[in-house]
Amino acid sequence: MTLESKIEAILFWKGEPVKISRLADILKCQKTNIEEALKELENNLSNRGVALIRKEDEVMLGTSAEIGKLIEDLTKEELSKDLGKAGLETLSVVLYKGPISRREIDFIRGVNSTFILRHLMIRGLVERVTNPADERSFLYKPTFELFSYLGMKKAEEAPAYAEVILKLNQFQKEIADKENQEETNNERGS
Repeated sequence: MTLESKIEAILFWKGEPVKISRLADILKCQKTNIEEALKELENNLSNRGVALIRKEDEVMLGTSAEIGKLIEDLTKEELSKDLGKAGLETLSVVLYKGPISRREIDFIRGVNSTFILRHLMIRGLVERVTNPADERSFLYKPTFELFSYLGMKKAEEAPAYAEVILKLNQFQKEIADKENQEETNNERGS
């Protein structure tokens, strides 16, 4: 498989900007090789619905400008629909536990939340901020628009806030304890 194909797969899987240096680390090659492969990928994606988007030292896959009107129409249609159970669940986790990483949201929900988070960001209900503990990752938190829509001034005004936080923390601790116990048992069995 070519370097270009590997980069394309990583960018598709990530669904968010990736630093060129990070791609070089992942693929264990020089940044110059990554740059060459990115140029090839960009050329191969021309006249297609997907484009390589560059911003400073980051790249990601996105829709091409030529398809913008269609995507705008689909977005408007999507925004007119209800959030659905998965959207409400994810929004609740962000509201009560935010700022929170996608990994933690996935852990609490038990499923991948990437597309739901994107949907919530498009609606202006959730925003993504750089994680101060690890600038290579992001945290998700509720927006002012969400607070305004819910008639709240802060997350602590959410219904049964203290109870929900306590239960979420207990759940996370129980799962972590269970995983630690399984890991200990596996080590003993080895």
